[in-house]
Amino acid sequence: MVPFLAAVLCGHALAQTQPQTYANPIDIDYRYNFEQMNDGISYRTGADPAVVLFKGEYYLFETLADGYWRSRDLVHWTFVTPSRWPFQSIVAPATLVDGDQLIVMPAAMGPQALLSTTDPASGKLDFYARLTQRLPDSAFEGQDPKDGQIPSGPWDPGLFKDDDGRIYLYWDSSNEFPIYGIELDAKHRLDYIGKAKPLIAPDPKHHGWERFGQDNSGTLPDGTAIDPYIEGAWMNKVNGRYYLQYGAPGTEYNAYANGTYVSDKPLGPFTYAAYNPVAYKPGGFVEGAGHGSTFADVHGNYWNTGTPWIGNNWTFERRIALFPARFYDDGQMAVSTRFGDFPHYMPTGKFDDPDSLFTGWMLLSYRKTATASSTLEGFTADRVTDENPRTFWVAANNRPGETLTVDLGKVDTVRAVQVDFADYKSGRFGDAPDIYTAFDLQSSVDGRTWIPLASTGNEHRDRPNAYFELPAPVKARYVRYVHGHVGAAYLAISDVRVFGSAGEASPATPEGVIAVRDVDTRNARISWQPVKGAVGYNVRWGIRPDRLDLTYQIFAEDDTTEFGGRQQGHVLNLRALNTGQTYFVAVEAFNESGVSHLSKVVTLTR
Repeated sequence: MVPFLAAVLCGHALAQTQPQTYANPIDIDYRYNFEQMNDGISYRTGADPAVVLFKGEYYLFETLADGYWRSRDLVHWTFVTPSRWPFQSIVAPATLVDGDQLIVMPAAMGPQALLSTTDPASGKLDFYARLTQRLPDSAFEGQDPKDGQIPSGPWDPGLFKDDDGRIYLYWDSSNEFPIYGIELDAKHRLDYIGKAKPLIAPDPKHHGWERFGQDNSGTLPDGTAIDPYIEGAWMNKVNGRYYLQYGAPGTEYNAYANGTYVSDKPLGPFTYAAYNPVAYKPGGFVEGAGHGSTFADVHGNYWNTGTPWIGNNWTFERRIALFPARFYDDGQMAVSTRFGDFPHYMPTGKFDDPDSLFTGWMLLSYRKTATASSTLEGFTADRVTDENPRTFWVAANNRPGETLTVDLGKVDTVRAVQVDFADYKSGRFGDAPDIYTAFDLQSSVDGRTWIPLASTGNEHRDRPNAYFELPAPVKARYVRYVHGHVGAAYLAISDVRVFGSAGEASPATPEGVIAVRDVDTRNARISWQPVKGAVGYNVRWGIRPDRLDLTYQIFAEDDTTEFGGRQQGHVLNLRALNTGQTYFVAVEAFNESGVSHLSKVVTLTR
């Protein structure tokens, strides 16, 4: 116990000078969904995040949560139970700060109530408008639009207040109709002014990243072609430019991403940004970055939220991610997903480069040996180190004292641990007092003597993606999970992710990078010579050689059968390019100790 207590005391001293860290998916108490209750399908989920800074604090609204979250630092979030809330909950909400009040608009297919509050921390919500108007010239819910009509709505709304006080609404979610915009009456319960204006539509023939399906395949798993969805509108005004952001091509696969169009007017015309997508994360543990919000924190830093996909129990089983963003002086918008599911610092001031927030703490647990005190059927312990949220260990018994141990193979320096729970026949469909997570983490250098590493303690909340930054570095070969409680019927864990350093040299710089555009120029094949000892690689690209803002992370030993051949250790079939655009590509390798220098940048001509 003495080394552990010393580490805690040292950690308190360091906490005064060092920023906190976080890891995606963000550590909130995701709620059990009730939509598949009658089918007996139970799972926790979170999606379509709208984050707003209001009176110096952050508020997170999302889909089907029966409330919202509050934070002072973007790291620790507390659930707020509202005084009033729709019986069927809220989907894809929009938020608007108007003076001293915060307005919440749910997605809807017709007239609805709008909520507002001047004190969201208290949970007291009032009606801003008891019933909104019907969208001008819109079809009724469930009916197809006729000539001159638009679909019912507004579904997936986004609200924006301009510098002159005028307010605008952007909305829709469809693989047939565009995203619309309209002005609202800022002085009278946000009534509609004029008629809806079609603003942007998908163009998958020219935008490779907008193609639906796994890795932008353009098809369903059975090969059926499907048109992409465009949804999740969000507006920001930065340096006089209007950025109309949207999610595409659909939340059900790893390639869900955010893009943007730009204009000098709030209702356009809008121009497609050649550097799209702006937020793209198809590889790694967290897959998907689409449909979220872009906001500035108290320091003026920009952040982009998104909706990573799990999709094990149900297509719409998802989580929430937070990525640092920036707007270059020339107007280019960029979101960093590089090592986007590894620990990052939460800045205590203004940052210039989003990549500077990466802690450098590497993944130590990938494909390491894991053992468990008990196992149900074929849900073996080795699944908790494969970096796949759709595979998981299930204990034979959901009782205190069950253990799950990861052997790192040698004594490493551990800095953080993330425990990601799964839902296996959980049997829950809403919140309840017994839905909370309790467990301890222990470490050992020899597998015999164990010391405390971290604990949920007395905190009484659910933590499906529990993240612990250790107060000080700990030397350990073994990390052990000791079970206390989960509210589900079974104890199921998808991954125990251990971060830190193996204390060895970083890998060599990748050589022999070749980037070849396909006949279909939305696609390219990128290859390089394998790097000895590399755990994985980041393929980075962009429209300028000094702005390789987009990243695809792959592991050196990826199973090509799961991913349809896109990942072959040192080859990437990239299907996210825009036609007619020249790109620049480079590769970096990483291992358990660090990251290599970036390879030579090669040109991928149009």
